[in-house]
Parts: sequence; C-alpha cells; structure tokens
Amino acid sequence: MEGEKLRWASVGGPSQHFRQLAELQPCNDLPPTNAEIAELLSREASEASYVLQRAYRRAARSAFLWEVEARDLVAQKRPLTELAHIGPFLQKQIRQWIRQKQHPPRPPPLRKEFLTLAESRLRLAKAASWARRLRGDLQMHTNWSDGSGDIRAMADAAVARGYEYIAITDHSKGLSIANGINEVKLKKQSAEIEAVNRQLRANSKNLTVLHSIEMNLNPLGEGDMEPAALRSLDLVLGSFHSALRRKEDQTERYLAALRNPDIQILGHPRGRIYNYRSGLRADWETVFHEATRLDKAVEIDAYPDRQDLNLSLLKIAKRCGTRISMGTDAHHPWQFEFIDLALAAALAAKIPPERTVNFMRLKELRAWIEKVRGAEARRTRTKTK
Repeated sequence: MEGEKLRWASVGGPSQHFRQLAELQPCNDLPPTNAEIAELLSREASEASYVLQRAYRRAARSAFLWEVEARDLVAQKRPLTELAHIGPFLQKQIRQWIRQKQHPPRPPPLRKEFLTLAESRLRLAKAASWARRLRGDLQMHTNWSDGSGDIRAMADAAVARGYEYIAITDHSKGLSIANGINEVKLKKQSAEIEAVNRQLRANSKNLTVLHSIEMNLNPLGEGDMEPAALRSLDLVLGSFHSALRRKEDQTERYLAALRNPDIQILGHPRGRIYNYRSGLRADWETVFHEATRLDKAVEIDAYPDRQDLNLSLLKIAKRCGTRISMGTDAHHPWQFEFIDLALAAALAAKIPPERTVNFMRLKELRAWIEKVRGAEARRTRTKTK
C-alpha cells in the first residue's frame, strides 16, 4: 500500500497541453459536472504514461455511474475517494479542476452524448411520474451466456424494483465470445424460466419472466437461430455484433435487419462504445420510418458504455413516431440501476409514453408482439405466393 501511495505521489499534475486547452474555454461559473470530469480524465489519459492510462480511463468510465456529483462532495468537505476508482492522486487532480472551475472542450464523437447517473436521476426527480410508468426491463443476460447472475437472481432483483416483467435475452449461438446459446440450450433455458415463473406465482409475486433472446445479426440482417426455435419465445431482440467499424453508409443493413421477420426489437442500433467505437452511420430517418412502418421498436441500451440510441438519434426517432424499447443490458442484478440512463434519455428526447414499449402492461406488450408477428407472417405468405 505504501508503495502504491509513493507511485501516485511521484506523478505530476495535468499536462501543459491540457492546461493550454482549458485556458481557451469560455468562462463557466459552476465547477465541472461528472460528465465534464469524465472528459477531463479521458483527455489526460491520451497523454499519460502507459501505467496511468488505465487508471484515467477506468475513472472516466466510472464517473458516469457516480451517484453524486463530485463537486457536491467537495462542497460538503467529503473525500472524493468515496467515488469508485478514485484514489489520492486522482482526488487531488479532480479537486483542482473543481476549484478552478475547469471545463473541457466539447467531447469528440467517441465520447459524445453520454449521460451520467447523477444528472439522469436529477432529471427524473423533476418528472417523477415518468419513471413510475416503467413496467420492466427488456434486455439482460444471465449465466446461460455471459452474465454472472442466474435467472432467479435477476427475477428477485426485478421483484424488488416492483417490475411487472423482465426479458431474459441471453446471446445466441453465433456470438461464441459471449458463450451464446444454441437451440438445444434455449429449450433447456425455457424449462428453467417456466420453473422460476411457477415459484414466483406460488409466492404471490407479480412478476413474469419472459423468455427471449438477443439474436446475433450478420451484416445482411440475417439471424443465427432456427425460426422454429424463435417462435416459442415471448420476444426476440436482434443486434449487430460484427463489422461495426465500417465507414460507409449502413442504411441497407438496418433496413434488412428490421425486415427480418423473426425480430421485434432492434438492439443497441449504432453499436457504439464509449471512447472505443463511434458506431455505424446510416440515414437514420429512413431507418426509423421503416421501423415505424413495421411497428417494430428500436432500443435504448442503458449500459453506461453504450447508451445507444443516444439523444440526437432519439429525437429523430421521436419525429418519425418510432417505438422505443429500453434495456439495461444487465449482466448482474445490481446493474438494473442502469435503467435510469435510458429513462432520462427518453425523457430528454420527449418520447411519447404511448410509444415506449416498457410502459406497456404485460397484456399490452404481448398483444403488440403478436400483432408484429402476425403482420410478418402475412408478409412472408405474400412473398411466397
């Protein structure tokens, strides 16, 4: 521990290059927010030694999940080491930024339009009725694929939050890196979900666990599971997990995905990841109009590193009248708290409540899914004639 303290103490403060940048920014009477601190940390990481890069980047990502603004902790004379991944060295540096009211330039596309948990909850507190509409979470993973919680643990966490339903959406077989499940395992998982639902009913719990899947889509919009296996599920998300760095317009890829008859929700559409990947480009108005025509939903993935769809695209989706689905992409029960990021984004974009899938009661949700499936079945019959 002493050696670690000495290592941190031997490192200098913010780089000269960054200080010069900061001096060019317009004056702001308020100290930086957590989002701005995340940007400051990310910029420092770009010039730090290899040893420090990981610490800066880890702290930057953590800033999006701090439940309180760092500047408020300073005002309350509390240590910033209360915040995740902040040690003595970073505490000193962040305090300096707060004291000097230092603000970063606008984030680059890799880090643009990511909400923090603290600002999301402040926004939601001002519109309390919005969050109360939430009925459930429509994307999560268990230890059947790459999650660390089992189905019952996820269900218990959902009961504690007062949810009416959750969708278990483990990865499909094409995503082997995430331990994706095949048709045989999908059937076995169905039996476990049925058992959990029986236990919930026996204990008078008002929660239904929906059997779903996050099906891997190739760049042609094709899935990797047998359609017959998918028809037994309550809900199917389709998501791209490959060829996500292409620079050319990907509109046709999205249209093909939406026209895939097996899916009802298009998951994390852009495929962006904070400070790692900007995601795909498309004529989003065309994409969202097609989703509206087919009455399918596009997702706000609330995982902090994703937050996809972001606010700018949500505003286009709202204008196109597209349905919006929200999922935490949780891989452990504690990550259910990420839903506040999606709720705040939808609220900021002024998505109508009636176009928000997670605000439906279970009976309405099932009716919408069956309507979409019925329409797809009719289209398929028409094509084969």
